[in-house]
Amino acid sequence: MDKKVDKKIHAGHRQRVKERFLSEGLDGFQDHEVLELLLFYCIPMKDTNELVHKMISKFGTLAELFDADPRDISKKCGVSENTAILVSLITSLSRRYYKRKWGDKPILDSSLKAGEYAVSLFTGRTYESFFVLCLDSQNKLNHASLVHEGTINEVPVYPRLIVEAALLHKANSVILAHNHPGGSMQPSKPDIEVTKKIKIALEAISISVVDHIIVAGDKYVSFAEKGLMT
Repeated sequence: MDKKVDKKIHAGHRQRVKERFLSEGLDGFQDHEVLELLLFYCIPMKDTNELVHKMISKFGTLAELFDADPRDISKKCGVSENTAILVSLITSLSRRYYKRKWGDKPILDSSLKAGEYAVSLFTGRTYESFFVLCLDSQNKLNHASLVHEGTINEVPVYPRLIVEAALLHKANSVILAHNHPGGSMQPSKPDIEVTKKIKIALEAISISVVDHIIVAGDKYVSFAEKGLMT
């Protein structure tokens, strides 16, 4: 095919995809179409259909691709650093978006609100992280403090770090939150044990632990709702 004709075909296809997005949004797009639209902005006039299928196939799902390290994306998919960085920005941008939507001091006065906030906090995190949400006397969030990254089995570090975070951010009460990447939402024995240790440590300085939220993907479980905070 003549190169000029080929470019016109690709230009026409890209314009149709963009117009479809402008009229319909992304809801009706398939995963490979979403990625193709994104790649329009980092790969010049070129048919990206084969590439987007390859990229999704290499990582299993579009979500796993977005969660991947840009160096892995570049190496496994044979794409430029610019392309890999753009793709890997999606989850970080999503967290930033949700954070701004919640505002600086959201009121977390129920397990529902705490759970929904925690889900947004862990969006795209592929490693286990532990946060303490420091609340004032009106249940407004003073600060969401990342106190540890790794495995929750390392329980000795938590009480000290969480006491420090709660004091630093003038907490009247706290909500604990951690994620189980790719795992079950059900609280494990270490989850329950570390919650008790933290609760005892904070009660000694008159700060209450009102809930512990475990997040798995876009779902969560609340210790308070399960009666595990007594």
